[in-house]
Amino acid sequence: MTSQVRTTSEVGRTLVTGWFSFLDGEATAGDLLALGRVRQVLDAHGVPYDVAWSPRFEPGGPALDAVRPGDYTRLVFVCGPVHGPQIANLHRRFAHCRRVAVGVSVIDPADPAVAGFHEVLARDGADPALPPGQDLAMRAPRGPGVPVVGVLLTHGQREYGERRAHDAVSGAVRSWLAGTDCAPVALESRLDREDGLLCGTAEEFLSVVARLDAVVTDRLHGLVLPLRVGVPPLVIDPVRGGAKVSAQARACRWPALVPAERVEPARLDAWLRWCLDRGAGAARRRRPLVVAPDPADRLPEALGVPGATGGLVPADASAIGIAVGG
Repeated sequence: MTSQVRTTSEVGRTLVTGWFSFLDGEATAGDLLALGRVRQVLDAHGVPYDVAWSPRFEPGGPALDAVRPGDYTRLVFVCGPVHGPQIANLHRRFAHCRRVAVGVSVIDPADPAVAGFHEVLARDGADPALPPGQDLAMRAPRGPGVPVVGVLLTHGQREYGERRAHDAVSGAVRSWLAGTDCAPVALESRLDREDGLLCGTAEEFLSVVARLDAVVTDRLHGLVLPLRVGVPPLVIDPVRGGAKVSAQARACRWPALVPAERVEPARLDAWLRWCLDRGAGAARRRRPLVVAPDPADRLPEALGVPGATGGLVPADASAIGIAVGG
């Protein structure tokens, strides 16, 4: 009897696709972790494959629209809902391939996008009689963790007139961050007790900041509040010639300050490395500033309160607790 075992070269290459492959699709963290799980399995079995990317997400490609269907004998679609004309077009374009969907949700089994697959290894929806399966992201391989960096930027402060460089600073910082090996977390210091996506109190905001490894900011309170909880801020003064941000950095004796005129990737890289290395210790050493004099100590005297001398009013225990324990 003739053996039915075929070598990998006889089987041909596999093209791995997903919503991350379509020009107007999207790439989510879950999608790419699921992709990692599929790659892990294909690698373990010695299956040669390429991953098709949207050029908007991975300009290095290969782009789905540019691959030659004849180079492949199999096609895999990974993760997400299986529906719509984009997936249906895959069936037409790769009609000669064996097509398998894996880790997907099936909304309508009769949808041509679903029916076009030779096999659907669904996580849910394919058969109501079967229990849902675990999402592929759960067992996906994971690389080393990266620093978590809060980003607090402003586009306001029109009062500085022609000295304003806020838009240029914000654009430069965002472009630089896109190339750094860190996880950015967009921060919003505006409080709103009715918007469930914004902090409702200052204590809530401080709790968020305290869990970060560093903060990148062009705001005065983006400097002060991280220092308050011992988190190092990389601070950019968005006003040419320096203004309140630079003044506050001097008041807090904080060195990680970049002027608007010197916002360069190499300089930002160097200060971010400093913040993530030595900056945490430096920020913790600034915590005693919570009990240092500030302008409010002179307020009673300025108001003419009888007996006021402008002496230091100690911070209360809760304030010190936030600063030291934060």
